Amino acid sequence: MKPVVVIGAGLAGLSAAVHLAAAGREVVVVEARDEPGGCCAVATLGSHRFDVGPSVLTMPGLLAEVFGAAGEDMESWLPLRRLDPSYRLAFADGSRLDVVPEREAMAGQVRALCGPAEARRYLRYRDLLERMFRAEWPVFIDADMTRLRALARPAALLKLAAMGGFRRLDRLAAAHLTDERLIRAHTFQALYAGLSPQRALGIYAVIAHMDTVGGVYFPRSGGMRAVPAALAALLEKLQVPILYGTRAVQVTTGVSGVSGVRLDTGRHLPASHVVMAGDRFAARSILPGQSADWRTRRPRFSPSCLVLHLALDRRPPGQAHHTLHFGHAWASTFTALERGQPQPDPSILLTCPDDDRPKLSVLEPAPNLIDADWRKLRPRLEERLLGRLEALGYGDLSGAPRLVFDPPAWHRLGHTAGTPFALDHRFAQTAWFRPSAASRVPGLHFAGMHTAPGVGVPPVLVSGRLAARRILRETP
Repeated sequence: MKPVVVIGAGLAGLSAAVHLAAAGREVVVVEARDEPGGCCAVATLGSHRFDVGPSVLTMPGLLAEVFGAAGEDMESWLPLRRLDPSYRLAFADGSRLDVVPEREAMAGQVRALCGPAEARRYLRYRDLLERMFRAEWPVFIDADMTRLRALARPAALLKLAAMGGFRRLDRLAAAHLTDERLIRAHTFQALYAGLSPQRALGIYAVIAHMDTVGGVYFPRSGGMRAVPAALAALLEKLQVPILYGTRAVQVTTGVSGVSGVRLDTGRHLPASHVVMAGDRFAARSILPGQSADWRTRRPRFSPSCLVLHLALDRRPPGQAHHTLHFGHAWASTFTALERGQPQPDPSILLTCPDDDRPKLSVLEPAPNLIDADWRKLRPRLEERLLGRLEALGYGDLSGAPRLVFDPPAWHRLGHTAGTPFALDHRFAQTAWFRPSAASRVPGLHFAGMHTAPGVGVPPVLVSGRLAARRILRETP
């Protein structure tokens, strides 16, 4: 049997490759860059190394499952620690809330900030999030959505509807919580899905469940880059070659479907199946014409972000790993973003790992390339963001060495529309309505952010496993 060729050594491709190799299939991974990781990459500035992809790692059990498929214990390959707090939420009125996963400890935090009545409401809402997560995960997230009948789950749909899953997220939270700060704490995660809390469905409350209840984790050493590095090392043990610095230029087909992958070296890799585990829009030129999906004709992309990676002389005292500084405004900031305009009073996420080389990464949500002219926008927003940091007490960092990632930079890294958050998760781009992970070309599969279940470390790991399962079902 010819091997399976996986295009892309990001987390989705690595997940697919491990599951396939662990099941005894011959696998070859093709990666255009010189190292694994895809979006989970690293940039260097002198002696400082910055994670330029995801900084929030939730549901580590999914990673453990990938290692477990190969009979390995994740802790031996990738030791993780749980962050305490998961986030520090700093509000414009000067108050703050440390988010911790333990039920009673978190209720105590809420009680101290919002009072005992709100703490009781919080516990009821927390229980609701748990029930929604249990109802949603097995049938809509950890499920193959390549066939329309996957949506035919009337019992599950009715159950989610009864819990408010098809209300708008902000209204769902406001129906259970009364303190505006707590509502923000449980709805800002909608931006991970590319939508405002006013537009996202209540089903995306599961994102809040993942990090506020399940906890946020981080590798004990090496930063987020350690995640793909460990998976690539596991593939080496499984004798799976990863062809670094090699670009796939064409997925070839024969009379029965996929026949292989042609590389920029001129070599042709025969293949029984191909997993395209990257930006499917950027990869259109290498795919067979008959693989086109009607769901990709009018894509709606998520907003992007402006990120400053700053090299520091010392770590700010008492700084949490993740701190979210909320602005005074809320709904109006999302309205501006949806219009392709900078947020007038943005909430910003600061990441400050406990590292020998002190550093600070600052993220501000921003319009993508489709919606804004970044030649004019970047200098203004960069200066404003540095001013915001100074006003928040981080000092004058305008002279600190820094790397800047804006939508043009994300586009140069291969992200369509200059956004690292792929397609947004409006209803018409969710589950079966998201570009299909299966293709009309037999043997061609997709994995990653642009297919179901969607954006984020847990979903892309799931997408890789689902691609592997389909291939194994087709050729047991």
